[in-house]
Amino acid sequence: MEHRLTCKVYYEDTDALGVVYHANYLKYMERGRSEYVERFGKPIWEWNQSGYYIVVYAMNIRFKRAAQLGDILDVVSTFTLQSPYRGLFRQRIERDGQIYVEADVELACLDPHLNLREFPPEFRS
Repeated sequence: MEHRLTCKVYYEDTDALGVVYHANYLKYMERGRSEYVERFGKPIWEWNQSGYYIVVYAMNIRFKRAAQLGDILDVVSTFTLQSPYRGLFRQRIERDGQIYVEADVELACLDPHLNLREFPPEFRS
């Protein structure tokens, strides 16, 4: 299932050239993942309170175009569970159908003691 989050590029997101500073794309994607996770029944902070900590352990990112001040971007996210303990977000940031950034974001689920634990059943359906 695909999820879309719309973000506007503000002045604070840009560098001296007026384009989005590369690290800020990570913030947009984090917002997209957080919104996606809410589809499983509760916001990320409530999953944390329930003893589920979903953390990024690997990311492969490809920059294709530079977004600029004032652009309206869509963060498009999909999620698949690869094992009981690991999940994969495939994300892209696009504008008017053109891809600006693509990323594969691998996640692990941890307990409060930072040990692996299975993703909640809601993530498996």
